[in-house]
Amino acid sequence: MLALAVLAAPPAGTPARAQEFPRSAIEAVLAAAFEAVLERHLEPVAPSDLGLWSLRGLSALEPALLVELGDGAFRLLPAAARAGPPLAAQRLPPAVLHPPAAAPPATTAAALVATAVPLLEAAWAASPALRHAGAEGVLRAMFEELFNYLDPYSRYVTAAEAQAARERRIGHAGLGLRLAAGRDGTVRIAAVAPGGPAARAGLRAGDRLLAIEGEPVSGGDLGDAAARLEGPENSLVTLLVARGNRRREVLLVRSPVPPETVFVERRDDILWLRLSGFLHATAERLATALADAFGPHARNPPRGVVLDLRGNRGGLLTQAVAVADLFLAGGTILRTDGRHPEARRIYLAHGQELAAGRPVVVLVDGRSASASEVVAAALADHGRAAVVGSTTMGKGLVQLLVPLPDGGELLLSWSRLIAPRGWPIQGLGVMPGVCTSLGAEATERALARLMAPDGAAPMAAVLARHARARVPVPAEEVAALRNACPPAEGREADRAVARLLLDHPRAWRAVAAAGAP
Repeated sequence: MLALAVLAAPPAGTPARAQEFPRSAIEAVLAAAFEAVLERHLEPVAPSDLGLWSLRGLSALEPALLVELGDGAFRLLPAAARAGPPLAAQRLPPAVLHPPAAAPPATTAAALVATAVPLLEAAWAASPALRHAGAEGVLRAMFEELFNYLDPYSRYVTAAEAQAARERRIGHAGLGLRLAAGRDGTVRIAAVAPGGPAARAGLRAGDRLLAIEGEPVSGGDLGDAAARLEGPENSLVTLLVARGNRRREVLLVRSPVPPETVFVERRDDILWLRLSGFLHATAERLATALADAFGPHARNPPRGVVLDLRGNRGGLLTQAVAVADLFLAGGTILRTDGRHPEARRIYLAHGQELAAGRPVVVLVDGRSASASEVVAAALADHGRAAVVGSTTMGKGLVQLLVPLPDGGELLLSWSRLIAPRGWPIQGLGVMPGVCTSLGAEATERALARLMAPDGAAPMAAVLARHARARVPVPAEEVAALRNACPPAEGREADRAVARLLLDHPRAWRAVAAAGAP
């Protein structure tokens, strides 16, 4: 024991930590976390495995320690002397080894914590590295190891990280403008968000920002100027700005200005819509763009729509459902499935269809994930859109936020996203109807087959196989499908293919129909 205690001493000069084992704090967090995992995680996990995987996280902080499970007991061992006597051992009670099917998760979690904590206390006493990490560091290591076994998206967020995230969401606000450094060392307003405080005050891109609250700003320290623009919501800030030779002071009230996620362009009689993410106002802004283009007062509506989701890493699931709803006349948009009854939901379209039935092309790439995959899958499965690009990321798990007693949070994967035709997004991703990631020559050959008088969709066979996939999808099948159109970053060919499909309605219909039942 004494030899082990000096193996992982913290570096010289690091601050001392309290030596007493924080039993009550660790017990409370583990009990809440283990109960949530046992009750709500997407996949069932045996309580003994839950405890073992968590305890193995100690080795990340102290490599000289090893935890094993054998003969119905947890054992804490020196890694260098596995054959010797354990530093501590705890026999697992029947409530952990063989919990009754009707046992409440809280009861099983409490028994598991009572079994694991004595090993934690022994490891704490033996390892300066664990004591230096503190309760929060030990918990982080345990959860990181646990989720290495469970899934790639669940994670533990410390109290400080959770508080910082909450402050970012609700505690600070801005002015709805973006700064850039001018060539002469000045600070310029590079962009103004529509409807934000700066826009309402009449500020424009190109205006010079001279001072904030009477303090001059410099292009050499742009980060400082940008930070000084932010502050508590509803607080006041005075800016000195210049346009040409005219200077004026502007008093602005800070308010939340969500980043712009919808970018609209009309070119070649096509409505090009790029979505960079899914935030609270995304669907509303997209609906406005569609109404302006296709509504009753629109003049000369465009002949088609390109919805560009390349590089879109997702966002709010509710916004993804609302965006898909804007293009569908009815039917299922999405189904979520999990062990817990509350994780099982069906999202239906309400028949808005704001694009007036015009053909839609969705662009995706290997970075399109989560919420963007929901939209692409819904439109493809209903034959409402032709999908162009590469296979998407395949991030199809939904995380539940579980508050913990230490102020931290557990983001726990508790349901999977199921496309309208029944295939899982997780792992598979969305398969395009026209693949551009195999290179220019392969794309040209596919388009030549499509454009032939009796041509058919080039990915029809792969799409049919893809749609038949059901949970659990074997790893070799996932690999085979994704290799048919490997994930890749979006390229200019995507836009060219989209334009070609909208120029040739028969080709568009063939590709769109290939993704539908």
